[in-house]
Amino acid sequence: MVQQLTPDAIEALLVFYRDAGVDMALSEEAVDRFAEGEAELAARQAAMSAQRSASRDEPGNGRSPAAAARPVPVSAVGSPPAPDAAVYAAREAARSAADLDELKRILESFDGCALKATASRTVFEDGARDARVMFVGEAPGRDEDLAGKPFVGRSGQLLDRMLAAIGLDRKTNAYIANIIPWRPPGNRTPTPQEIAICEPFIRRQIELKAPDLLVCVGGPSTETLMGLKGIMKSRGRLQPFAVGDRQIQVIATLHPAYLLRSPIAKRQAWRDLLTIKAVLGL
Repeated sequence: MVQQLTPDAIEALLVFYRDAGVDMALSEEAVDRFAEGEAELAARQAAMSAQRSASRDEPGNGRSPAAAARPVPVSAVGSPPAPDAAVYAAREAARSAADLDELKRILESFDGCALKATASRTVFEDGARDARVMFVGEAPGRDEDLAGKPFVGRSGQLLDRMLAAIGLDRKTNAYIANIIPWRPPGNRTPTPQEIAICEPFIRRQIELKAPDLLVCVGGPSTETLMGLKGIMKSRGRLQPFAVGDRQIQVIATLHPAYLLRSPIAKRQAWRDLLTIKAVLGL
């Protein structure tokens, strides 16, 4: 007898598949996913290089320092602008930040993303700004929204224990942020448009922080920053990552929330942590 799943059970199963990295059905022919990932990464890096070249050639990039430091207004009356305009405004505003403090102020005054209206506060960062490693997750949850810091709930407590296992802690030698600085209502998954609006800010935050190693925590962060889908086939492999004029290394690992639901995956996360430890020479 076939068991009929309830809508809640179906949703929970789909969430599990998503967090496990399931993003396609099986086919009759074998597919080299590693080559596929390398091709996605190369295409992403080429697109980023073209975008940087185009931005350097844009009229107005020779603005005076005073003009460049002023964030571009995104709305005359405070309501979110049209999506394309919001993405453009986010790029201009993020580009104008000279340091992390200024970027935080710009982000807190930015009205181009509707998530800000439903969140309690902007969750910008936690940890040591001089740390050599930067961890980037997806979006704040309820606990993070209340505290104003990333990774402070159950997932954050597990992350702290994972960091401690390889000699890291957020007070002295680890820096943590999210690709989305505002909690989505009900902890729902951010929409592609919301990610596109917030992406310029996290990329500028990475550039200003200038870590030696970037760690993408979970699938959404990996897809946004590395351009790779499927956390299970992306995790654990060091890749080059452009930060301004520098090349650093980036690695993807499993999100602590997934590890809480699937403890058996902790062995894979541990291997990722050992790679991070080796790169940092801890």
